[in-house]
Amino acid sequence: MKKILITTLLPLVFFACKKTGGLEDKTTGLTEEAVFTDSVQTTNFLNRIYVDAGYTFGPSRFNSAGGSGNTELATDNAEGNNNLSVWGNAYAQGTIGPSNVLTGFATDKDFWNTPYKNIRRVNLLLEKIGGAPFHESTKRRMRAEARFLRAFYYHHMVIAFGGVPLIGDKVFGINDIINIPRGTYEECVSYMVSELDAAAADLANVTYRDIDFGRVTRGACLALKSRVLLYAASPLFNGGGMSESAVVGYPTFSVSRWQQAADAAEAVINLGIYSLHVDNTTRPGNGFYEVFLKRINSEYIFQYNRPAQKEFEAYYLPPTRTGASIMKPTQSLVEAFPMRDGKTIAESATYNPNDPYVNRDPRFTYSIIHNGLSYINNSAVKTIVYTYTSTGSTIANTTADAYTPSNNFTGYFSRKMCDENISNGLAATTERAWPLMRYAEILLNYAEAINETGQPEKAVEKLVILRERAGILPGADGRYGIKANITTDELRPLIQNERRIELAFEDHRFNDIRRWKIASTVLKGFNSIDIITRTGTNSFVHTISRAPRPLNFRNAMYLLPIPLSEIQKMPLMEQNPEY
Repeated sequence: MKKILITTLLPLVFFACKKTGGLEDKTTGLTEEAVFTDSVQTTNFLNRIYVDAGYTFGPSRFNSAGGSGNTELATDNAEGNNNLSVWGNAYAQGTIGPSNVLTGFATDKDFWNTPYKNIRRVNLLLEKIGGAPFHESTKRRMRAEARFLRAFYYHHMVIAFGGVPLIGDKVFGINDIINIPRGTYEECVSYMVSELDAAAADLANVTYRDIDFGRVTRGACLALKSRVLLYAASPLFNGGGMSESAVVGYPTFSVSRWQQAADAAEAVINLGIYSLHVDNTTRPGNGFYEVFLKRINSEYIFQYNRPAQKEFEAYYLPPTRTGASIMKPTQSLVEAFPMRDGKTIAESATYNPNDPYVNRDPRFTYSIIHNGLSYINNSAVKTIVYTYTSTGSTIANTTADAYTPSNNFTGYFSRKMCDENISNGLAATTERAWPLMRYAEILLNYAEAINETGQPEKAVEKLVILRERAGILPGADGRYGIKANITTDELRPLIQNERRIELAFEDHRFNDIRRWKIASTVLKGFNSIDIITRTGTNSFVHTISRAPRPLNFRNAMYLLPIPLSEIQKMPLMEQNPEY
Protein backbone atom coordinates (compact mmCIF):
# COMPACT_ATOMS: atom_id res chain seq x y z
CA MET A 1 0.00 0.00 0.00
CA LYS A 2 1.67 3.23 -1.18
CA LYS A 3 1.21 6.61 0.39
CA ILE A 4 0.88 9.84 -1.52
CA LEU A 5 4.04 11.43 -0.24
CA ILE A 6 5.50 13.27 -3.18
CA THR A 7 8.62 14.38 -1.38
CA THR A 8 9.82 10.80 -0.90
CA LEU A 9 8.35 8.96 -3.86
CA LEU A 10 9.76 11.21 -6.56
CA PRO A 11 13.04 10.04 -8.07
CA LEU A 12 16.01 11.80 -6.53
CA VAL A 13 17.63 11.96 -9.95
CA PHE A 14 15.25 14.71 -10.95
CA PHE A 15 15.18 16.96 -7.89
CA ALA A 16 16.19 17.59 -4.34
CA CYS A 17 13.54 16.59 -1.81
CA LYS A 18 11.67 19.49 -0.33
CA LYS A 19 8.66 19.69 1.90
CA THR A 20 5.80 21.57 0.28
CA GLY A 21 2.55 22.89 1.65
CA GLY A 22 -0.63 24.29 0.24
CA LEU A 23 -3.09 21.99 -1.43
CA GLU A 24 -0.68 19.09 -1.31
CA ASP A 25 -1.21 18.88 2.45
CA LYS A 26 -4.70 17.57 1.74
CA THR A 27 -3.33 14.38 0.20
CA THR A 28 0.15 14.03 1.70
CA GLY A 29 0.35 10.98 3.92
CA LEU A 30 -2.75 9.36 2.46
CA THR A 31 -2.49 6.09 0.60
CA GLU A 32 -2.95 6.03 -3.16
CA GLU A 33 -6.08 3.99 -2.57
CA ALA A 34 -7.47 6.60 -0.19
CA VAL A 35 -6.82 9.41 -2.67
CA PHE A 36 -7.83 7.88 -5.98
CA THR A 37 -10.97 6.15 -4.72
CA ASP A 38 -12.27 9.46 -3.33
CA SER A 39 -13.52 12.17 -5.67
CA VAL A 40 -12.63 15.05 -3.33
CA GLN A 41 -9.11 13.80 -2.69
CA THR A 42 -8.49 13.11 -6.36
CA THR A 43 -9.57 16.65 -7.15
CA ASN A 44 -7.26 17.92 -4.41
CA PHE A 45 -4.41 16.00 -6.00
CA LEU A 46 -5.05 17.66 -9.37
CA ASN A 47 -5.38 21.04 -7.66
CA ARG A 48 -1.92 20.59 -6.19
CA ILE A 49 -0.46 20.37 -9.69
CA TYR A 50 -2.00 23.77 -10.39
CA VAL A 51 -0.38 25.29 -7.31
CA ASP A 52 3.07 25.59 -8.89
CA ALA A 53 1.81 26.95 -12.23
CA GLY A 54 2.95 30.49 -11.33
CA TYR A 55 6.33 29.42 -10.00
CA THR A 56 8.33 31.44 -12.56
CA PHE A 57 6.13 34.55 -12.40
CA GLY A 58 6.03 35.72 -8.79
CA PRO A 59 8.08 38.75 -7.72
CA SER A 60 9.60 36.79 -4.83
CA ARG A 61 10.85 33.86 -6.90
CA PHE A 62 14.49 34.45 -5.95
CA ASN A 63 14.01 34.66 -2.22
CA SER A 64 17.34 34.74 -0.45
CA ALA A 65 19.19 36.67 2.22
CA GLY A 66 20.51 38.97 -0.49
CA GLY A 67 17.16 40.01 -1.85
CA SER A 68 14.39 38.74 -4.06
CA GLY A 69 12.91 39.28 -7.53
CA ASN A 70 12.49 37.07 -10.59
CA THR A 71 14.12 36.69 -14.02
CA GLU A 72 13.37 40.34 -14.87
CA LEU A 73 16.49 41.03 -12.77
CA ALA A 74 18.48 38.99 -15.30
CA THR A 75 17.56 41.38 -18.12
CA ASP A 76 17.94 44.96 -19.31
CA ASN A 77 14.52 45.82 -17.83
CA ALA A 78 15.38 45.97 -14.15
CA GLU A 79 17.99 46.56 -11.48
CA GLY A 80 17.85 45.40 -7.89
CA ASN A 81 21.21 45.14 -6.24
CA ASN A 82 24.38 43.41 -7.33
CA ASN A 83 24.29 40.74 -4.60
CA LEU A 84 25.37 37.49 -6.25
CA SER A 85 23.27 35.43 -3.83
CA VAL A 86 20.21 36.54 -5.84
CA TRP A 87 19.93 34.34 -8.93
CA GLY A 88 18.95 37.13 -11.33
CA ASN A 89 22.07 39.09 -10.38
CA ALA A 90 24.28 36.02 -10.64
CA TYR A 91 23.00 35.34 -14.14
CA ALA A 92 23.38 38.95 -15.31
CA GLN A 93 26.94 39.06 -13.98
CA GLY A 94 27.88 35.80 -15.69
CA THR A 95 28.53 33.62 -12.64
CA ILE A 96 25.97 30.90 -13.40
CA GLY A 97 27.35 27.42 -13.99
CA PRO A 98 26.39 23.74 -13.62
CA SER A 99 27.14 23.71 -9.89
CA ASN A 100 25.07 26.77 -8.94
CA VAL A 101 22.31 27.00 -11.55
CA LEU A 102 19.69 26.06 -8.94
CA THR A 103 20.87 28.23 -6.05
CA GLY A 104 19.27 31.46 -4.90
CA PHE A 105 15.65 30.31 -5.13
CA ALA A 106 12.72 30.21 -2.79
CA THR A 107 11.40 26.70 -2.13
CA ASP A 108 9.97 25.01 -5.24
CA LYS A 109 10.71 27.77 -7.72
CA ASP A 110 13.78 26.54 -9.58
CA PHE A 111 14.27 25.66 -13.23
CA TRP A 112 14.68 21.86 -12.90
CA ASN A 113 13.14 20.39 -9.76
CA THR A 114 9.73 22.01 -9.76
CA PRO A 115 8.79 20.98 -13.31
CA TYR A 116 9.81 17.35 -12.81
CA LYS A 117 8.01 17.08 -9.50
CA ASN A 118 4.81 18.20 -11.15
CA ILE A 119 5.35 16.07 -14.24
CA ARG A 120 5.48 13.05 -11.96
CA ARG A 121 2.34 14.19 -10.18
CA VAL A 122 0.59 14.33 -13.55
CA ASN A 123 1.80 10.87 -14.47
CA LEU A 124 0.60 9.43 -11.18
CA LEU A 125 -2.80 11.05 -11.66
CA LEU A 126 -3.11 9.67 -15.20
CA GLU A 127 -2.16 6.19 -13.98
CA LYS A 128 -4.69 6.14 -11.14
CA ILE A 129 -7.65 8.25 -12.25
CA GLY A 130 -9.27 5.34 -14.11
CA GLY A 131 -10.40 3.96 -10.76
CA ALA A 132 -11.60 7.27 -9.35
CA PRO A 133 -15.38 7.67 -8.76
CA PHE A 134 -16.10 10.19 -11.53
CA HIS A 135 -18.27 10.12 -14.61
CA GLU A 136 -16.16 9.32 -17.65
CA SER A 137 -16.64 12.83 -19.03
CA THR A 138 -15.16 14.26 -15.82
CA LYS A 139 -12.20 11.91 -16.02
CA ARG A 140 -11.59 12.99 -19.61
CA ARG A 141 -11.65 16.63 -18.57
CA MET A 142 -9.27 16.06 -15.64
CA ARG A 143 -6.87 14.09 -17.83
CA ALA A 144 -6.86 16.94 -20.33
CA GLU A 145 -6.15 19.53 -17.62
CA ALA A 146 -3.30 17.38 -16.33
CA ARG A 147 -1.80 16.89 -19.78
CA PHE A 148 -1.84 20.65 -20.37
CA LEU A 149 -0.10 21.21 -17.04
CA ARG A 150 2.52 18.61 -17.91
CA ALA A 151 3.23 20.38 -21.20
CA PHE A 152 3.26 23.71 -19.35
CA TYR A 153 5.99 22.52 -16.99
CA TYR A 154 7.96 20.98 -19.85
CA HIS A 155 7.84 24.21 -21.85
CA HIS A 156 9.45 26.14 -18.99
CA MET A 157 12.31 23.62 -19.00
CA VAL A 158 12.76 23.54 -22.77
CA ILE A 159 13.07 27.33 -23.12
CA ALA A 160 15.68 27.26 -20.34
CA PHE A 161 17.72 24.18 -21.27
CA GLY A 162 16.77 23.05 -24.77
CA GLY A 163 15.88 19.37 -25.02
CA VAL A 164 15.26 17.59 -21.71
CA PRO A 165 14.53 13.98 -20.75
CA LEU A 166 11.01 13.03 -21.82
CA ILE A 167 9.53 10.44 -19.47
CA GLY A 168 6.14 10.00 -21.12
CA ASP A 169 3.57 8.56 -18.71
CA LYS A 170 6.13 6.63 -16.65
CA VAL A 171 5.89 6.82 -12.86
CA PHE A 172 9.26 5.99 -11.40
CA GLY A 173 9.58 4.39 -8.00
CA ILE A 174 12.05 5.33 -5.32
CA ASN A 175 14.21 2.27 -6.06
CA ASP A 176 14.29 2.69 -9.82
CA ILE A 177 17.65 3.36 -11.42
CA ILE A 178 17.13 6.13 -13.95
CA ASN A 179 19.54 6.94 -16.75
CA ILE A 180 17.64 8.78 -19.47
CA PRO A 181 19.20 10.82 -22.29
CA ARG A 182 17.85 14.21 -23.19
CA GLY A 183 15.26 14.29 -25.93
CA THR A 184 16.15 16.32 -28.98
CA TYR A 185 14.69 19.77 -29.19
CA GLU A 186 12.43 18.64 -32.01
CA GLU A 187 11.21 15.65 -30.01
CA CYS A 188 10.35 17.90 -27.07
CA VAL A 189 8.44 20.39 -29.23
CA SER A 190 6.57 17.60 -31.04
CA TYR A 191 5.65 16.01 -27.72
CA MET A 192 4.31 19.26 -26.23
CA VAL A 193 2.33 20.12 -29.36
CA SER A 194 0.84 16.63 -29.52
CA GLU A 195 -0.17 16.75 -25.87
CA LEU A 196 -1.70 20.20 -26.23
CA ASP A 197 -3.65 19.23 -29.34
CA ALA A 198 -5.06 16.19 -27.55
CA ALA A 199 -5.95 18.18 -24.43
CA ALA A 200 -7.59 20.91 -26.53
CA ALA A 201 -9.75 18.34 -28.30
CA ASP A 202 -10.93 16.84 -25.01
CA LEU A 203 -11.74 20.28 -23.60
CA ALA A 204 -13.54 21.55 -26.71
CA ASN A 205 -17.04 21.21 -25.28
CA VAL A 206 -16.35 21.53 -21.56
CA THR A 207 -18.40 24.06 -19.59
CA TYR A 208 -17.04 24.93 -16.18
CA ARG A 209 -19.02 25.97 -13.14
CA ASP A 210 -18.16 29.20 -11.34
CA ILE A 211 -16.30 27.22 -8.68
CA ASP A 212 -13.96 25.92 -11.38
CA PHE A 213 -12.95 29.35 -12.66
CA GLY A 214 -9.26 29.36 -13.54
CA ARG A 215 -8.99 25.78 -14.74
CA VAL A 216 -7.36 24.89 -18.03
CA THR A 217 -9.52 25.49 -21.10
CA ARG A 218 -9.25 24.65 -24.77
CA GLY A 219 -8.09 28.22 -25.34
CA ALA A 220 -5.25 27.79 -22.84
CA CYS A 221 -4.08 24.67 -24.68
CA LEU A 222 -4.02 26.47 -28.01
CA ALA A 223 -2.35 29.54 -26.48
CA LEU A 224 0.47 27.46 -25.00
CA LYS A 225 0.89 25.74 -28.35
CA SER A 226 1.26 29.20 -29.90
CA ARG A 227 4.03 30.07 -27.44
CA VAL A 228 5.84 26.75 -27.86
CA LEU A 229 5.87 27.07 -31.66
CA LEU A 230 6.91 30.75 -31.52
CA TYR A 231 9.89 29.83 -29.36
CA ALA A 232 10.73 26.94 -31.71
CA ALA A 233 10.75 29.28 -34.72
CA SER A 234 13.02 31.81 -33.02
CA PRO A 235 16.69 32.36 -33.94
CA LEU A 236 18.12 30.55 -30.91
CA PHE A 237 16.41 27.26 -31.75
CA ASN A 238 15.62 27.54 -35.48
CA GLY A 239 19.06 26.60 -36.81
CA GLY A 240 20.63 28.89 -34.23
CA GLY A 241 24.08 27.36 -34.34
CA MET A 242 24.57 26.88 -30.59
CA SER A 243 25.89 23.40 -31.31
CA GLU A 244 25.72 20.63 -33.89
CA SER A 245 23.73 18.66 -31.33
CA ALA A 246 20.02 18.35 -32.11
CA VAL A 247 19.42 18.50 -28.35
CA VAL A 248 19.76 22.29 -28.26
CA GLY A 249 17.70 23.16 -31.32
CA TYR A 250 16.83 22.37 -34.91
CA PRO A 251 20.10 21.89 -36.85
CA THR A 252 18.85 23.92 -39.83
CA PHE A 253 16.61 26.96 -40.29
CA SER A 254 13.15 26.68 -41.81
CA VAL A 255 10.82 29.62 -42.43
CA SER A 256 7.92 27.15 -42.25
CA ARG A 257 8.32 27.13 -38.47
CA TRP A 258 7.38 30.81 -38.44
CA GLN A 259 4.27 30.00 -40.45
CA GLN A 260 3.35 27.21 -38.03
CA ALA A 261 3.71 29.68 -35.15
CA ALA A 262 1.54 32.23 -36.95
CA ASP A 263 -1.12 29.59 -37.65
CA ALA A 264 -1.14 28.53 -33.99
CA ALA A 265 -1.62 32.11 -32.79
CA GLU A 266 -4.32 32.69 -35.39
CA ALA A 267 -6.17 29.61 -34.14
CA VAL A 268 -6.50 31.29 -30.74
CA ILE A 269 -7.62 34.55 -32.34
CA ASN A 270 -10.21 32.73 -34.44
CA LEU A 271 -11.82 31.18 -31.35
CA GLY A 272 -13.51 34.55 -30.97
CA ILE A 273 -13.70 34.25 -27.18
CA TYR A 274 -10.82 36.52 -26.15
CA SER A 275 -10.32 40.24 -26.64
CA LEU A 276 -8.24 43.03 -25.15
CA HIS A 277 -9.70 44.79 -22.12
CA VAL A 278 -10.28 48.29 -23.51
CA ASP A 279 -11.17 51.54 -21.76
CA ASN A 280 -10.00 54.77 -23.36
CA THR A 281 -13.01 56.70 -22.07
CA THR A 282 -12.08 56.95 -18.40
CA ARG A 283 -8.61 58.09 -19.47
CA PRO A 284 -6.22 57.09 -22.25
CA GLY A 285 -5.04 53.50 -21.87
CA ASN A 286 -7.05 52.81 -18.73
CA GLY A 287 -7.90 49.33 -20.01
CA PHE A 288 -4.22 48.39 -19.92
CA TYR A 289 -3.98 49.54 -16.30
CA GLU A 290 -7.23 47.94 -15.22
CA VAL A 291 -6.82 44.50 -16.77
CA PHE A 292 -4.26 43.45 -14.15
CA LEU A 293 -6.68 44.21 -11.31
CA LYS A 294 -9.53 42.04 -12.59
CA ARG A 295 -9.50 38.30 -12.01
CA ILE A 296 -12.25 37.90 -14.58
CA ASN A 297 -11.76 39.72 -17.87
CA SER A 298 -11.86 39.06 -21.60
CA GLU A 299 -8.08 39.04 -21.96
CA TYR A 300 -6.82 36.39 -19.54
CA ILE A 301 -6.40 32.96 -21.11
CA PHE A 302 -4.57 31.19 -18.27
CA GLN A 303 -4.12 32.95 -14.97
CA TYR A 304 -2.87 32.21 -11.49
CA ASN A 305 -5.69 33.35 -9.20
CA ARG A 306 -4.65 35.04 -5.99
CA PRO A 307 -6.56 35.84 -2.79
CA ALA A 308 -7.09 39.48 -1.91
CA GLN A 309 -3.62 40.91 -1.26
CA LYS A 310 -1.16 43.69 -2.09
CA GLU A 311 1.90 41.66 -3.06
CA PHE A 312 3.05 43.76 -6.03
CA GLU A 313 2.58 46.92 -3.99
CA ALA A 314 4.80 45.39 -1.30
CA TYR A 315 7.56 44.39 -3.70
CA TYR A 316 7.56 47.25 -6.22
CA LEU A 317 6.54 50.55 -4.62
CA PRO A 318 8.98 53.21 -3.27
CA PRO A 319 10.14 53.32 0.35
CA THR A 320 7.78 56.24 1.06
CA ARG A 321 4.94 53.86 0.22
CA THR A 322 6.55 51.13 2.39
CA GLY A 323 7.51 49.19 -0.72
CA ALA A 324 10.66 47.09 -1.02
CA SER A 325 11.35 48.35 -4.58
CA ILE A 326 13.12 45.09 -5.38
CA MET A 327 13.10 45.47 -9.17
CA LYS A 328 13.57 49.03 -10.40
CA PRO A 329 13.05 49.84 -14.10
CA THR A 330 16.10 50.82 -16.11
CA GLN A 331 16.54 53.90 -18.26
CA SER A 332 16.59 51.75 -21.39
CA LEU A 333 13.14 50.36 -20.53
CA VAL A 334 11.90 53.92 -19.98
CA GLU A 335 13.28 54.95 -23.38
CA ALA A 336 11.61 51.94 -25.02
CA PHE A 337 8.16 53.45 -24.47
CA PRO A 338 7.19 55.58 -27.46
CA MET A 339 5.44 58.91 -27.40
CA ARG A 340 1.66 59.27 -27.49
CA ASP A 341 1.86 59.64 -31.28
CA GLY A 342 3.37 56.14 -31.45
CA LYS A 343 6.79 57.33 -32.62
CA THR A 344 10.01 56.69 -30.73
CA ILE A 345 11.52 59.42 -28.56
CA ALA A 346 14.16 59.86 -31.27
CA GLU A 347 11.56 60.29 -34.03
CA SER A 348 8.78 62.25 -32.36
CA ALA A 349 8.69 66.05 -32.46
CA THR A 350 6.76 65.97 -29.16
CA TYR A 351 9.65 64.59 -27.06
CA ASN A 352 11.32 67.07 -24.72
CA PRO A 353 14.46 65.67 -23.01
CA ASN A 354 14.09 68.31 -20.29
CA ASP A 355 10.54 67.15 -19.57
CA PRO A 356 10.76 63.54 -20.72
CA TYR A 357 7.61 62.10 -19.13
CA VAL A 358 4.93 64.14 -20.89
CA ASN A 359 3.11 63.00 -24.04
CA ARG A 360 4.30 59.43 -23.58
CA ASP A 361 2.54 56.18 -24.48
CA PRO A 362 0.06 55.86 -21.55
CA ARG A 363 1.46 52.42 -20.78
CA PHE A 364 4.57 54.19 -19.55
CA THR A 365 2.85 55.86 -16.60
CA TYR A 366 0.88 52.68 -15.81
CA SER A 367 4.12 50.70 -15.71
CA ILE A 368 6.67 53.05 -14.16
CA ILE A 369 6.77 55.55 -11.29
CA HIS A 370 8.97 58.48 -12.29
CA ASN A 371 10.20 61.62 -10.62
CA GLY A 372 7.30 64.01 -10.06
CA LEU A 373 4.51 61.45 -10.39
CA SER A 374 1.62 61.81 -7.96
CA TYR A 375 0.94 58.50 -6.21
CA ILE A 376 -1.05 57.30 -3.22
CA ASN A 377 0.88 57.41 0.07
CA ASN A 378 0.45 55.65 3.40
CA SER A 379 -2.12 58.24 4.50
CA ALA A 380 -4.28 57.46 1.45
CA VAL A 381 -3.41 60.82 -0.09
CA LYS A 382 -1.75 61.30 -3.45
CA THR A 383 1.59 63.07 -3.07
CA ILE A 384 4.57 63.54 -5.35
CA VAL A 385 7.24 60.85 -5.58
CA TYR A 386 10.69 62.42 -5.87
CA THR A 387 13.70 60.47 -7.09
CA TYR A 388 16.20 63.29 -7.62
CA THR A 389 19.53 63.64 -5.89
CA SER A 390 20.66 66.80 -4.09
CA THR A 391 24.21 66.37 -5.37
CA GLY A 392 25.30 69.57 -7.12
CA SER A 393 22.15 71.32 -6.02
CA THR A 394 21.38 73.91 -3.39
CA ILE A 395 17.94 72.34 -2.95
CA ALA A 396 18.05 69.47 -0.48
CA ASN A 397 16.11 66.31 -1.14
CA THR A 398 14.71 65.05 2.13
CA THR A 399 12.46 62.35 0.69
CA ALA A 400 13.25 58.71 1.32
CA ASP A 401 12.98 57.97 -2.40
CA ALA A 402 15.98 60.02 -3.44
CA TYR A 403 18.77 58.48 -5.48
CA THR A 404 22.11 57.95 -3.74
CA PRO A 405 25.09 56.04 -5.11
CA SER A 406 24.67 53.35 -2.46
CA ASN A 407 20.99 52.46 -2.80
CA ASN A 408 21.08 51.24 -6.41
CA PHE A 409 18.10 53.35 -7.44
CA THR A 410 17.65 53.87 -11.16
CA GLY A 411 15.53 57.00 -10.99
CA TYR A 412 12.36 54.89 -11.27
CA PHE A 413 10.12 52.40 -9.49
CA SER A 414 7.91 49.73 -11.00
CA ARG A 415 4.12 50.07 -10.75
CA LYS A 416 3.15 47.45 -13.35
CA MET A 417 0.14 45.45 -12.09
CA CYS A 418 -0.14 47.67 -8.98
CA ASP A 419 -3.40 49.20 -7.77
CA GLU A 420 -2.88 52.97 -7.78
CA ASN A 421 -5.24 53.36 -4.81
CA ILE A 422 -3.15 51.15 -2.52
CA SER A 423 0.22 51.66 -0.90
CA ASN A 424 1.88 48.89 1.05
CA GLY A 425 1.43 50.94 4.21
CA LEU A 426 -2.37 50.90 3.90
CA ALA A 427 -4.61 48.10 5.11
CA ALA A 428 -6.47 47.90 1.80
CA THR A 429 -5.98 44.98 -0.59
CA THR A 430 -6.97 44.26 -4.16
CA GLU A 431 -8.08 41.32 -6.25
CA ARG A 432 -5.81 40.15 -9.01
CA ALA A 433 -4.62 37.15 -10.90
CA TRP A 434 -1.17 36.72 -12.37
CA PRO A 435 -1.47 36.76 -16.18
CA LEU A 436 0.41 33.61 -17.15
CA MET A 437 -1.04 33.88 -20.67
CA ARG A 438 -3.16 36.75 -21.95
CA TYR A 439 -4.57 37.73 -25.32
CA ALA A 440 -2.06 40.55 -25.82
CA GLU A 441 0.68 37.92 -25.95
CA ILE A 442 -1.20 36.02 -28.67
CA LEU A 443 -1.48 39.17 -30.80
CA LEU A 444 2.24 39.74 -30.35
CA ASN A 445 2.98 36.10 -31.15
CA TYR A 446 1.06 36.37 -34.39
CA ALA A 447 2.64 39.70 -35.34
CA GLU A 448 6.16 38.40 -34.79
CA ALA A 449 5.61 35.13 -36.61
CA ILE A 450 3.70 36.47 -39.61
CA ASN A 451 6.24 39.26 -40.08
CA GLU A 452 9.01 36.67 -40.37
CA THR A 453 7.10 35.00 -43.20
CA GLY A 454 7.41 38.24 -45.17
CA GLN A 455 3.93 39.64 -44.48
CA PRO A 456 4.59 42.75 -42.36
CA GLU A 457 1.22 44.42 -43.01
CA LYS A 458 -0.60 41.50 -41.39
CA ALA A 459 1.62 42.05 -38.37
CA VAL A 460 0.86 45.77 -38.34
CA GLU A 461 -2.87 44.97 -38.07
CA LYS A 462 -2.29 43.32 -34.68
CA LEU A 463 0.07 46.02 -33.44
CA VAL A 464 -2.58 48.64 -34.25
CA ILE A 465 -5.06 46.78 -32.02
CA LEU A 466 -2.57 46.81 -29.13
CA ARG A 467 -1.63 50.46 -29.62
CA GLU A 468 -5.24 51.56 -29.86
CA ARG A 469 -5.99 49.89 -26.51
CA ALA A 470 -2.86 51.48 -25.05
CA GLY A 471 -4.26 54.95 -25.73
CA ILE A 472 -1.81 55.88 -28.47
CA LEU A 473 -3.19 58.36 -31.00
CA PRO A 474 -4.11 56.94 -34.43
CA GLY A 475 -2.61 59.77 -36.49
CA ALA A 476 -3.94 60.98 -39.81
CA ASP A 477 -3.07 57.68 -41.49
CA GLY A 478 -4.59 55.49 -38.75
CA ARG A 479 -1.32 53.55 -38.31
CA TYR A 480 -0.66 54.60 -34.69
CA GLY A 481 2.87 55.78 -35.39
CA ILE A 482 3.93 52.85 -37.62
CA LYS A 483 5.38 54.03 -40.92
CA ALA A 484 3.69 53.13 -44.19
CA ASN A 485 5.22 50.46 -46.43
CA ILE A 486 7.31 49.14 -43.56
CA THR A 487 9.50 46.15 -44.38
CA THR A 488 9.98 42.93 -42.46
CA ASP A 489 13.45 43.98 -41.33
CA GLU A 490 12.21 47.41 -40.25
CA LEU A 491 9.24 45.97 -38.38
CA ARG A 492 11.19 43.30 -36.51
CA PRO A 493 12.76 45.63 -33.89
CA LEU A 494 9.46 47.47 -33.50
CA ILE A 495 7.65 44.21 -32.73
CA GLN A 496 10.37 43.23 -30.28
CA ASN A 497 10.09 46.61 -28.60
CA GLU A 498 6.29 46.43 -28.49
CA ARG A 499 6.58 43.06 -26.79
CA ARG A 500 9.07 44.47 -24.31
CA ILE A 501 6.82 47.32 -23.14
CA GLU A 502 3.46 45.53 -23.33
CA LEU A 503 4.71 42.47 -21.41
CA ALA A 504 7.25 44.14 -19.11
CA PHE A 505 7.54 42.44 -15.70
CA GLU A 506 5.30 39.57 -16.89
CA ASP A 507 7.93 36.81 -17.08
CA HIS A 508 8.76 37.20 -20.78
CA ARG A 509 11.86 39.38 -21.25
CA PHE A 510 14.37 36.78 -20.00
CA ASN A 511 13.13 34.23 -22.53
CA ASP A 512 12.77 36.79 -25.31
CA ILE A 513 16.29 38.23 -25.24
CA ARG A 514 17.69 34.71 -25.33
CA ARG A 515 15.48 33.27 -28.07
CA TRP A 516 16.08 36.38 -30.23
CA LYS A 517 19.83 36.01 -29.56
CA ILE A 518 20.16 39.65 -28.49
CA ALA A 519 21.20 38.97 -24.90
CA SER A 520 24.86 39.25 -25.89
CA THR A 521 24.11 42.85 -26.94
CA VAL A 522 21.74 44.03 -24.20
CA LEU A 523 23.55 42.35 -21.30
CA LYS A 524 26.98 43.86 -21.85
CA GLY A 525 28.55 46.64 -19.82
CA PHE A 526 25.95 48.14 -17.49
CA ASN A 527 22.26 48.90 -17.51
CA SER A 528 21.44 52.59 -17.79
CA ILE A 529 19.92 54.74 -15.04
CA ASP A 530 18.82 58.37 -14.70
CA ILE A 531 20.50 60.55 -12.08
CA ILE A 532 18.21 63.53 -11.65
CA THR A 533 19.42 66.82 -10.20
CA ARG A 534 16.91 69.43 -9.04
CA THR A 535 17.84 72.93 -10.19
CA GLY A 536 14.71 74.83 -9.27
CA THR A 537 11.25 74.44 -7.80
CA ASN A 538 10.03 72.39 -10.73
CA SER A 539 13.13 72.07 -12.88
CA PHE A 540 15.44 69.07 -13.13
CA VAL A 541 18.51 67.99 -15.07
CA HIS A 542 18.64 64.38 -16.24
CA THR A 543 22.03 62.71 -16.50
CA ILE A 544 22.03 59.24 -17.99
CA SER A 545 24.56 57.12 -16.20
CA ARG A 546 25.30 53.46 -15.59
CA ALA A 547 23.98 51.18 -12.87
CA PRO A 548 26.53 49.81 -10.40
CA ARG A 549 25.87 46.18 -11.38
CA PRO A 550 28.20 44.94 -14.15
CA LEU A 551 26.68 42.79 -16.90
CA ASN A 552 28.79 39.94 -18.22
CA PHE A 553 26.82 37.77 -20.64
CA ARG A 554 28.60 34.82 -22.26
CA ASN A 555 27.27 32.96 -25.31
CA ALA A 556 26.97 29.78 -23.24
CA MET A 557 24.28 31.54 -21.21
CA TYR A 558 21.73 31.49 -24.03
CA LEU A 559 20.89 28.13 -22.49
CA LEU A 560 21.18 27.30 -18.81
CA PRO A 561 23.53 24.51 -17.79
CA ILE A 562 22.09 21.16 -16.81
CA PRO A 563 22.62 20.91 -13.02
CA LEU A 564 25.87 19.15 -12.23
CA SER A 565 24.09 16.79 -9.83
CA GLU A 566 21.96 15.48 -12.73
CA ILE A 567 24.96 15.05 -15.02
CA GLN A 568 26.73 13.07 -12.31
CA LYS A 569 23.73 10.82 -11.69
CA MET A 570 22.89 10.04 -15.31
CA PRO A 571 25.83 9.22 -17.64
CA LEU A 572 23.54 9.56 -20.68
CA MET A 573 22.76 13.18 -19.83
CA GLU A 574 24.45 15.60 -22.23
CA GLN A 575 25.63 18.97 -20.92
CA ASN A 576 24.83 22.15 -22.81
CA PRO A 577 27.53 23.75 -24.99
CA GLU A 578 30.43 25.65 -23.41
CA TYR A 579 29.72 24.44 -19.87
